[in-house]
Parts: sequence; structure tokens; C-alpha cells
Amino acid sequence: MTYILIHNPGCGSSKKGLELLQANGIEPKVRKYMNAAERLSAEELKDVAKKMGVKSPRAFLREKDAAAAGLPETASDEEVYAAMAENPKLIQRPIGINGKKAVLGRPNEKLLEIV
Repeated sequence: MTYILIHNPGCGSSKKGLELLQANGIEPKVRKYMNAAERLSAEELKDVAKKMGVKSPRAFLREKDAAAAGLPETASDEEVYAAMAENPKLIQRPIGINGKKAVLGRPNEKLLEIV
């Protein structure tokens, strides 16, 4: 199974998450989701939520950035998924995906829970 890391190389937490995985002998497939060619679609984000075992995308939404982007607190889950797909800055990182499981790497050690 390939471990996938949803990664932003400009984010310190994301960099530390990648380093932690590598230090533990895991060389993940890195998906730089901030790049236009590697963005996650709303459907992919729904799949991430399912693999995390959460019902709402708010579990991995950067609330502060969402407010700054004008996403209302009353937005439906569908609206949140669409906003995250359109503006990947709204997605918390890093996110590890391994098979049918996914985890938000906050703290980074959580990335090792799905190895």
C-alpha cells in the first residue's frame, strides 16, 4: 500500500510531518495540493473525510482562513467541500492517507497511526 501525504512544502508543520515519516522509514507519495495540477477535487475531499471517519469537512478546515476567505460559519458541508477544492489554502495539513484510512497530522505523530 502506498502512503500518500497531502503536503504543502511552504508549511512548517507539513515539512515536519514529511520528515517524521521519512525518519521512520516511510517514503510517501507526496501530493503538493497547493499546485493547480495536484489540487483535490470535492469528491476526493469527501473520500478523505470518509477515510478519516468524520462526517464534516470542518474536521480538516482551516477555520481562520475560511473566515478570511468569506466562507460563512453557516455554510453547508457541500459548500465547504467546494470552497476547499477551489481554495486549497482552506485545507489543514498535513494529511496522511494509507489505504482506507486517513489522518490529519496535528500533531505530526498522528501520521504514524495509519502506518
